[in-house]
Amino acid sequence: MFSLLSDKLEGVFKQLRGHGKLSEKNISDALREIRMALLEADVEFSVVKTFMAAVKEKAVGEAVLRSITPGQQIVKVFHDELTKLLGGDPAPLDLNPPGRILMVGLNGAGKTTTSGKLALHLKKQGRRPVLVACDLVRPAAIEQLAALGRQVDIPVFTPQPGQRDVLAVAKEALAWAENLQATVVIFDTAGRQEVDEPLLAELKGLRDYLAPREVLLVADAATGQQSVSVAQTFDQAVGLSGIILTKLDGDARGGAALSMRSVTQKPVKFIGVGEKLSQLEAFVPDRMANRILGMGDVVSLVEKAAEAFDQEEAMNMAQRMMSAQFDFNDFLGQIRMMRKLGPMQEILGMIPGIKKQMGNMNVDEKRVKHLEAIVLAMTPKERKRPEIINGSRRRRIATGSGTSVPMVNQTIKQVGEMRKLMKNKGKMKQMMKQLGGGGGGGFPGMPGGKGFPF
Repeated sequence: MFSLLSDKLEGVFKQLRGHGKLSEKNISDALREIRMALLEADVEFSVVKTFMAAVKEKAVGEAVLRSITPGQQIVKVFHDELTKLLGGDPAPLDLNPPGRILMVGLNGAGKTTTSGKLALHLKKQGRRPVLVACDLVRPAAIEQLAALGRQVDIPVFTPQPGQRDVLAVAKEALAWAENLQATVVIFDTAGRQEVDEPLLAELKGLRDYLAPREVLLVADAATGQQSVSVAQTFDQAVGLSGIILTKLDGDARGGAALSMRSVTQKPVKFIGVGEKLSQLEAFVPDRMANRILGMGDVVSLVEKAAEAFDQEEAMNMAQRMMSAQFDFNDFLGQIRMMRKLGPMQEILGMIPGIKKQMGNMNVDEKRVKHLEAIVLAMTPKERKRPEIINGSRRRRIATGSGTSVPMVNQTIKQVGEMRKLMKNKGKMKQMMKQLGGGGGGGFPGMPGGKGFPF
């Protein structure tokens, strides 16, 4: 997400940092490039104009021009204004009783899937969510929601076949939810390819009957400025309380995320960052500004890790690493633990300093799968004692994993280098320091170096 914008901003700020002193012309030239980068990222024109005016006012002030590090000061100005643009403080859901959430949006935005994701998110927080199928128009919408509910073990209210009265469905669902002692009721409503009066009339009636605490628009981030106009239309009709942006992982521009709050004055509350039901993140403006500027997002990474990893398993692996007992079983465990966090490119982007070391190099997800296949093709004895893997064994492993002998050789070499690294107490200490954010950030053993398996 935001990769095009991030790359262009990084280039501009790199030039600014290269000047010991900055003139107003230096700054004006840089701001012109930033303005173009925002427009190319599909940020709404009026938003760019207002945002750049605010940045320019502070960037050409005496505090910046006379600073010892003017380039860094401008980055800070940009970061602060970007955080404001994205909404400032995060906007949590209002789940006070009655905890009712009305999900609205066009077809194709991912409304039903997002309803399931949100229910799972709330369940992990210790709440008792239920889902209600109120889309009586789209074929298979009800069964889709029911299937999602089964996947995450969350009750789903499904109306009788042929039912067309959405208010009758809502009435029955409220009684059903009360019997289940649900604390949050999420209503998945009908959508259309385009906004039309019948849809808005149905949603208004449902809103008036339910009086929900939250009316959340599910919008496709990849549609850019169109999603902003859709948000305005829905807000005028039903009064939105917030927005969930989907498919942000597949949008390199990110203009919708940057425009939404400013144009609609409604907070983005969540973002969808993948197809899995677990891939819904609370939207935190400060953290998102860090990601856009290539500063990483360690807090979100730690939260992901805490949710995905088994603590005892992680501790055992850490102890084995520190005692230099690392073998292919540990290597396989490391790969699987990392994959639980989500796409590797996204995870690496959360680590401060990683982009500088990686450059434009992308992580090949297929390579990760090949590594796992190579280890699985080994015998238990070979995993524990890599040194016994001779030429014939390597050929067998390559055939069994569907890879090549050179790839097997490279994998064995990488694990050998990792074992050497773990025997070196000084390097291990330095690595832990870097992972903890000290020593200027960074991540050891990037592609082309030791210790990084992908």
